[in-house]
Amino acid sequence: MRGSGVPGGRKHSAGAAQPMSSEICPRPTWRRRLRAGAAFRDRFRWRRRPRWRRPLGTGPEPGPGAGGGSAGAGPWATLWAPPRPAPRAGGSRSGAPAASMNCTGSAKVTHTIHMSTLGPSGYRFNATFVGDRQLSPTEAFPTLVGDMDSAGSLNAQVLHLIAERIRTKAVFQTHQAKFVTWQFDGEYRGDDCTATLTLGNPDLLGGSVILVAHFLQSITPRLVLGGEMVYHRRPGEEGAILTLAGKYTAQKWVATLNVGYGGAHASYYHRANEQVQVGVELEANTRLQETTFAFGYQLNLPQANVVFRGLMDSNWSVGGVLEKKLPPLPVTLALGAFLNHWKNRFHCGFSVIVG
Repeated sequence: MRGSGVPGGRKHSAGAAQPMSSEICPRPTWRRRLRAGAAFRDRFRWRRRPRWRRPLGTGPEPGPGAGGGSAGAGPWATLWAPPRPAPRAGGSRSGAPAASMNCTGSAKVTHTIHMSTLGPSGYRFNATFVGDRQLSPTEAFPTLVGDMDSAGSLNAQVLHLIAERIRTKAVFQTHQAKFVTWQFDGEYRGDDCTATLTLGNPDLLGGSVILVAHFLQSITPRLVLGGEMVYHRRPGEEGAILTLAGKYTAQKWVATLNVGYGGAHASYYHRANEQVQVGVELEANTRLQETTFAFGYQLNLPQANVVFRGLMDSNWSVGGVLEKKLPPLPVTLALGAFLNHWKNRFHCGFSVIVG
């Protein structure tokens, strides 16, 4: 049983599932349509680029393979691999409580009931199947994930390993009875490089398509360079965006930089010791003529079974989450709060996780 009231994440009307393998300035609508699986992304998670995927507490991985590939290149999604030392407690944006029940195994079923006085309440059903071919602790094939809400909207994705170096993924999303997203991904992982091709919402009759190509090359065991090309076409509109990116992984820190048509983004993550992790990121958006800064940290107290995560940014927002395990019971209690001084908005809540 899980109850939560910590502010939750933004919900997209259309998008694609999370990047294969577990994936920066705001982008146009046609670009955001490629993203999904973010319906319940926590408000406390850092909301800008890059999307760090590695779980908190793992820290940088020195030497070859730090970028996520066999020789350190890894997929584009894990180019931004350092964990964000920021609050991540679950819950809804409105701070309303929720309850969930899980049944786990190779197949997992989740029932979630969300209750709110500030927004619509609802029910969500999620089913996940994981195959028995496991390449790493975070990768197993085939994988099937489906999520449906009380309005009949469906999010589904299928991941499959065609060959030892080739991964594929298909994503489908509907809004009630209407298809809004259909996406197909193919990824090749070489010894020191990774190439990915994504085809989003192809419509031969309407003449519209979104095509995304990624390429990463491991220059040294610690340095990865690459680029992203996004091409979109629809009636009356056609364009492309090129982004160059790089990542350097040291023994205890990771630095990333990407530069594109819309601006630049830089981030730095440092694991001071087993208890303290910090991270900063700076983003400059040439379209909006603005620059933002964010700082996050995580404090682990193993002897007290406590983890604290904090975040503050240049938008006058501060947040924090305190997680406390209650042994010998399999129970974790999380308390969180989020305050935006500029907009005078405050959210707080709690989460109880059993299991």
